[in-house]
Amino acid sequence: MSELKEKGFEYYHLGKIFQYEGLEEDLQELQRAFLDLPPDEYAPHLHRYRRYARAVIMPKSYHIEWLPETVIDGKPYYEYFQGSFNPEYKDEYRRFPSLSKDVMNNRLLKEILLFDFKQTFWTKEDALMPIHAGVHFVKLYVENEEDVAVSSPANLHQDGEPFTFAHLIKRRNVKGGMNAIGTPAVRGKMPEEVAKEEMMTTFYLTEPLESYGVYDPLVTHYVGSVTKGEEKGSGERSMILIDFQPTVIADPDAIRSMLGNTEDMIHA
Repeated sequence: MSELKEKGFEYYHLGKIFQYEGLEEDLQELQRAFLDLPPDEYAPHLHRYRRYARAVIMPKSYHIEWLPETVIDGKPYYEYFQGSFNPEYKDEYRRFPSLSKDVMNNRLLKEILLFDFKQTFWTKEDALMPIHAGVHFVKLYVENEEDVAVSSPANLHQDGEPFTFAHLIKRRNVKGGMNAIGTPAVRGKMPEEVAKEEMMTTFYLTEPLESYGVYDPLVTHYVGSVTKGEEKGSGERSMILIDFQPTVIADPDAIRSMLGNTEDMIHA
């Protein structure tokens, strides 16, 4: 049994797992994609930048199909909804600028997406249908000593999607960005408020393609704020976040009911 299925959390280093000609060039292309991320219009003061896209993955064949965007004033967007799981945007739809077609066709992004998908597990009924994937490019970017870049939500939380995976693409001249994994009981708290026995682990991602995955019913997770490092110039922490959910979305109580039934679920 995988640690993701047993404990709800697993660490990966895809830089040591993936091996193919052109990998470094594909990574550099993804890093360049973060250069022009627009500010998160829902929190422009938090030094957070992002793009987003949605896809479905077909069972058995692992075919990736990107879903159509919404076009507004000639610009493509994707809608994102977390229901009640994000208290900062409770029951609120957010609209994010789309990833470019070149990025969607990047081989490394496809490899990451399929690697993540193959770690997931589903009921037999859900595994018969396409699985939905949300792909977030999120950059925490700081230019000045007083800048503080913040993720959302800024506490130990659950996402509402059964699975979320996080992949470091670039970390440069920043301090902070600690990751923490806790039990579901500490949802809504900060890591410093939590007893040691309720905190599973804390760690930092420092190398490109260092990654981790969480199974939402079993854990909460958190990433700390980022400030500028000691070097001259700006700093950034650029991540790809990928979430997965079934075609028929279960309500929160149904998702949590899976807590004691993971042995009955099958891998993608």
